[in-house]
Amino acid sequence: MRRPVALRLQAALATAAVGIAVGMTLSTPQASAAAGTATGYATQNGGTTGGAGGQTVRASTGTAIHAALCGRASSSTPITIEVTGTINHGNTSKVSGSSCNTADGVIELKQISNVTIIGAGSGAIFDQLGIHIRDSSNIIIQNVTVRNVKKSGSPTSNGGDAIGMESTVRNVWVDHVTLEASGGESEGYDGLFDMKDNTQYVTLSYSILRNSGRGGLIGSSESDLSNGFITFHHNLYENIDSRTPLLRGGIAHIYNNHYVSLHESGINSRAGARAKVENNYFRNSKDVLGTFYTNERGYWQVSGNTFDNVTWSSAGSENYPAGPNPTSTTTVSIPYAYRLDGASCVPDVVRQTAGANTGLRVSDGSCSPQTPPPTTAAPTTAPPTTAPPPSGINLSLGAGADGSSKASGTSYGNVRDGDLSTYWSPAGSTGSISIKWGSATRVSRVVIREPSGTQGSIGSWQLVNHDTGAVLASGSGAGAITFSATALSKITFTITSSGGTPRVGEFETYAS
Repeated sequence: MRRPVALRLQAALATAAVGIAVGMTLSTPQASAAAGTATGYATQNGGTTGGAGGQTVRASTGTAIHAALCGRASSSTPITIEVTGTINHGNTSKVSGSSCNTADGVIELKQISNVTIIGAGSGAIFDQLGIHIRDSSNIIIQNVTVRNVKKSGSPTSNGGDAIGMESTVRNVWVDHVTLEASGGESEGYDGLFDMKDNTQYVTLSYSILRNSGRGGLIGSSESDLSNGFITFHHNLYENIDSRTPLLRGGIAHIYNNHYVSLHESGINSRAGARAKVENNYFRNSKDVLGTFYTNERGYWQVSGNTFDNVTWSSAGSENYPAGPNPTSTTTVSIPYAYRLDGASCVPDVVRQTAGANTGLRVSDGSCSPQTPPPTTAAPTTAPPTTAPPPSGINLSLGAGADGSSKASGTSYGNVRDGDLSTYWSPAGSTGSISIKWGSATRVSRVVIREPSGTQGSIGSWQLVNHDTGAVLASGSGAGAITFSATALSKITFTITSSGGTPRVGEFETYAS
């Protein structure tokens, strides 16, 4: 069971994070060249500064990103590229120049250095288009969403990887990004975050990786052992089959991550790899740590992790799970300073900070479990059946509705009919439902109500501005959701985890 945590938020955050029980300090810098500094192994080998000190330009197409790279004085001239809007195949073409080596249908960071790519404004989405880093160094990628990159079917990009690194890559910091697919290899997708062929000194922090067969790998085969010195911290891995990550050789530091619904295996240390795995929270998952699908064993050092409803398979040929009582099989010395949040804090810390469009918020590592529990209860959201009625008119009445696949006998329109006895339910344990209007409509408050007798089935969720892809709010459980007033034509409530079959009786929207 999860234990209570210290509630030690800065005053500015406390007013915004209603219903969150977390003990940490968060900062909210604006998207800019100076948005934080690298952490983890990306601080080693001379550090990772990206385009700091160079020109800052804006780009709203992939071709414009390539043009910015090609317009530099040299391939190492520092540059920060602030990206807005949706980048896709239709607006991403090759650009030629002496300071770049680009290609159609992929954001190509090849044979270059000293570059920052950061989402600005209402966010940047790389739609079905991957980011490829090759023969490059000192690269920062922040505050972007990369989704549905395919290696087969149409269109294809970057070998099916959302972000892929290969061939002598050094010092990359990927931070506050959302990487997602819509299935596994059979649906045409590959890895979300892959490193191979001599890639070193990389940090992935405060990011979301979800809905994919493969989270990512370090090393493409048992003979590709030149990769390593990789840090993963404060990330959410959700609804992933395996590879969170797959580590072949090398060293990885994996701390303060939240793992939810890993279906086949999680951290897979193989071929002599060594992983330091500390203060992570694993929930509703299988075989979250070990050596899998090979007899080439890897090793791990474990401490402070929480295993919540984790199942373990029996050891056998090519299957060596670390559990059910994981113990260390090696030691790993970490060369940089870092602070650990308590594992019981991790789900809430990560929920507040991870992913694109979360304000680049970070934890200061001060969250620790409290015994006995704090005497002042954390604010909570009232159950949907007793939530006070919002002021104004329910804008959903008379609006349109659509969503992902629905369960038999349910209807999208049931969430906007004012009748709590009717409902929509996804075909599986996750899914999305949307309210839409014919023109931009101002919304600042949503109430999600579950039918009587089904309360508590909705787990984690995101509320998304469907027009831009921006995440308006995230959390868990039904109830009232408030956010900055936004004009939009479609708003989507995406259920990313659930206990049982989730049902939405009413999806109410209000201007205030």
